[in-house]
Amino acid sequence: MWSYIARRFLQIIPLLLGISALTFLLLQLAPGDFLNQMAENPAISAETIEAMRRRFGLDRPWYVQYAIYLRNVVLHFDFGQSFSRHQPVFTVLAEGLGNTLLLATAAALVTWLLAIPLGVLAAVRQHSWVDRVLSVVAFVWLSIPEILSGLLLLMLAARTGWFPVGGMRSIDHDELSMWGRTLDLAWHLFLPALVVGLVPLASRMRQMRGSLLDVLRLDFVTTARAKGLDERIVVFKHALRNALNPMITLFGYTLGALVSGSFIVEIIFSWPGLGRITLDAILTQDQYLVMGSVLMASVVLILGNLIADILLAVADPRISYD
Repeated sequence: MWSYIARRFLQIIPLLLGISALTFLLLQLAPGDFLNQMAENPAISAETIEAMRRRFGLDRPWYVQYAIYLRNVVLHFDFGQSFSRHQPVFTVLAEGLGNTLLLATAAALVTWLLAIPLGVLAAVRQHSWVDRVLSVVAFVWLSIPEILSGLLLLMLAARTGWFPVGGMRSIDHDELSMWGRTLDLAWHLFLPALVVGLVPLASRMRQMRGSLLDVLRLDFVTTARAKGLDERIVVFKHALRNALNPMITLFGYTLGALVSGSFIVEIIFSWPGLGRITLDAILTQDQYLVMGSVLMASVVLILGNLIADILLAVADPRISYD
């Protein structure tokens, strides 16, 4: 197992190199840069703009800029400076990444704590009214875009006042006790996590239902029933563990999807995560901040897939990566 994990980490290196090179090239193909926007300000002289261009190396070919960027990242763990925020990129992204991971983790709990039991319930009660209702709800929710569900819940919060309409903390957050700050954060987190978590919930519930139904038709389940075992033991002890294997594989993909899905919700609910930082960086053409955001999101997706493979090996002793 450890050798497999080491090989996977080695495979990450060329993958991140390819992602960074492609992202850097696409940013270079876009017309203009951050300094072009500064040049529109009559209070900034052309000499100042030219000095900044030489300072940041923007007067050199793109491949030279990329080589310098890559050298700084590898040798000094320096992701460059944010043009718009006048701070190191890693400093800007550190807090945003933590907020995005918090939102994605809460959304993952919403997805998996509901998808697995509802999928099992639908499979056990196949063709019953419970199965039909859950199927209808799943199909309806699959047809609703994430941005629409976010705007609808945002309107609900604005009309009722039950939840805040944006942000991560209340104005008096720092004056609250530890328990009060936790509740305040959870209050602000509820609607964004619900929107992000409900998007993959419908598909994961249907996949859990189909996986369990496939396992319930296998010979070993028939044998267990023939021995007179209680149906709950047959389902939860024998069938469910085998039916969870495909779901564990999907866990890594879901984690990456939740992080990318959080970007839209962060903008709708003004959640201070990577999504808002990336959007602001794109609008201001802050190329090093965009590069850092893309690389961080890519690392989360890759690590999610690795975690899924490890969990699959732990859950199924038949799988070996040695």
